[in-house]
Amino acid sequence: MSINTYQKAKELISSEGALADFVGGCSEELIRLAERKLNLSFSPIYKNYLRSFGAGNFGSQEVYGIIDKNFVNSSVPDAIWFTLSEREEIDLPDTLLVIYDTGSDELYCLDFNQIEASGEPKVVSFIPGVNIGDQTYEVIADDFGDYLLDLVEREL
Repeated sequence: MSINTYQKAKELISSEGALADFVGGCSEELIRLAERKLNLSFSPIYKNYLRSFGAGNFGSQEVYGIIDKNFVNSSVPDAIWFTLSEREEIDLPDTLLVIYDTGSDELYCLDFNQIEASGEPKVVSFIPGVNIGDQTYEVIADDFGDYLLDLVEREL
């Protein structure tokens, strides 16, 4: 179950403090502001990540989230700023939230068009430059919890 994998990832991040460099947790008010800005309702697991960590790095892996309320003049790993920028620059669909940039012309996104019964969106691959109609939206993980655990375990 995804909450279990998320909790395991969270425990590993906490136990490996030397590898963890996060901005710190976000308030409920800031999370709601980000949801309104993107016109999305974040999933329970992603909200927990935002409340616990905000955004940042685990080792060399950068996991996007929320840095602060300035969604206009920011930079990675600010998921809100980056998603808004990509919507404008590459017509990223409004149903995607960028959570990771592979560095090789591929973005990993929470896909709010593919939500499980648990309320969790799948993590999919989006390739900038490929026409929207030709995107395959390859599923990278069933949800954010599975994705985060895989990322943390690979880094360890």
